[in-house]
Amino acid sequence: MRRILGFVVWFLLLAWAAPSAAADRPLTILVSIDGFRADYLDRGLTPVMSALAADGARAAMRPSFPSKTFPNHYALVTGLRPDRNGIVENTMQDPDIPGVTFRMSDRATVLDRRWWDEAEPIWVTAEKAGIVTAPYFWPGSEAPIQGVRPHFYKTFDMATPSTARVDQVLAWLDLPAPERPQFVTLYFDVVDTAGHAYGPHSPEVNAAVADVDAAVGRLVDGLKARGLSPNLVIVADHGMAALSSDRVVYMDDVLPAGAYHSLSGGAFMTIYPEAGHEAEVDAALTARHDHFDCWRKAEIPTRFHYGHNPREAPYFCLAATGWALTTRSYKPAHPERGNHGFDPYAAEMAAVFIGSGPAFRHGVRLPPFDNVDVYPLLARLIGVTPQPGDGSLQDVAPALAP
Repeated sequence: MRRILGFVVWFLLLAWAAPSAAADRPLTILVSIDGFRADYLDRGLTPVMSALAADGARAAMRPSFPSKTFPNHYALVTGLRPDRNGIVENTMQDPDIPGVTFRMSDRATVLDRRWWDEAEPIWVTAEKAGIVTAPYFWPGSEAPIQGVRPHFYKTFDMATPSTARVDQVLAWLDLPAPERPQFVTLYFDVVDTAGHAYGPHSPEVNAAVADVDAAVGRLVDGLKARGLSPNLVIVADHGMAALSSDRVVYMDDVLPAGAYHSLSGGAFMTIYPEAGHEAEVDAALTARHDHFDCWRKAEIPTRFHYGHNPREAPYFCLAATGWALTTRSYKPAHPERGNHGFDPYAAEMAAVFIGSGPAFRHGVRLPPFDNVDVYPLLARLIGVTPQPGDGSLQDVAPALAP
């Protein structure tokens, strides 16, 4: 009986959320503030965003596993967890793309649609429906995913000031109506950068938080000056946890040199045994460890929804929140004082969510929800039929106006 009632509720929600003509929808703007922890909103440094949250909806949002930048940005706009959207890590390999390693900093791989084509981001769906889109600096937006490019996009340049990013969005909105985008994204990275370098509780992070809030204020003022009342969705890809030099595990003490190689280190480490060392690596990793856990790919806990994509490593080692997995040979130019990639259920990994605009109720505080739920929300706001995915509108529906 409970299953039948659940199905009825889900059916009614889908019917209620069915999109109407896109032309009837107001402008939708999706803003990502990389590394903006949900509780940064409580520091008294964000008058603009706090006002938007008070006037609309707010939540602490759970990132997908692993809680890294590219996997979660793609989860937000596809509704598929990294295990299914294909962007399983910031750094990865694919047996069907031999001899190539995908890296965020590698322009060739970022532009190669083969890495992105396992999912359809919302701007591709919108463009297919005849809606003009402008994803600005969003991971994946520079590639012709499934052969489709957005009308407007920009080549990522970390040096672009926050104000210049806002001004470009406003310039797009000044275009004549037939050319003007109906779906826009905006991306800020200064909070994440400060969090890595100085830690989440630092004055530098507070300054970055205030800087982004001012940029959002510039956007809000620019929209008002143009007589626009968009639906504004503000999110982060993950939070940030403090690191310490006394919370480090050296994998050299666990595995002998030459027995393995890894593509990632820090909050987690991906392990690839070298030929002839498979049994040795397996025995060492699957033993009990302090401050981290390792799993064979097929045995990663089900709550992480991970371990089925061929791009994932044979072994995944996850550090306890606030610890780091590294090697003695790794010598970073500057020590990190903050990181992410930890268990997405950890409070430090919770990401901000704010929904404001004509589609949202006023003063709603939602319980924590998974970030893949943002995708069906965006589909409803934009007015397109969502692709099948891992998210549900059910958890965010209480924030939506009738």
